[in-house]
Amino acid sequence: MITLVGLGYDIHRFSTSPRPLTLGGVQVHPSRGLDGHSDADVLCHALADAILGAIGEPDIGHWFPPGDPACAGICSLRIVEKAVELLQSQGGRLVNADCVLIAEAPRILPHVPQMKETLAPILGISPRRVGIKATTNEQLGALGRSEGMAAFATVSLLLPNSISPSE
Repeated sequence: MITLVGLGYDIHRFSTSPRPLTLGGVQVHPSRGLDGHSDADVLCHALADAILGAIGEPDIGHWFPPGDPACAGICSLRIVEKAVELLQSQGGRLVNADCVLIAEAPRILPHVPQMKETLAPILGISPRRVGIKATTNEQLGALGRSEGMAAFATVSLLLPNSISPSE
């Protein structure tokens, strides 16, 4: 087996219309949601892109095009499921995920246990292997002005060492 590491990033502005804020598949606020074609779950988007990047697949925009009506309002847990499915099709498995949410508000800590419990079965790992943290942008820039929210995710994966060095 070989170990691979992936990094994902996503950012969305807050919606001007009321919609739920969903992070890690968990509703965090009923009406102060993020703007996006899907449910705009920045945590799931960053996580899926981290997995896809580590296995050399195109990013989530390839698999779930923003202009595709079939993807409108899609639950971003489906996006993570697709990334895990592609990982498993290569014979791989996730070892751990570590994520950071960046926003001035709302408070994330009370929702972290439920996010970990929601994501862990999809990722095929224990909730103890899912790290989710939050920080502010110290009132600097667009995130600091509470215009949106961003997320970073890193993952460690194991894949069979069946790929030649030239591939």
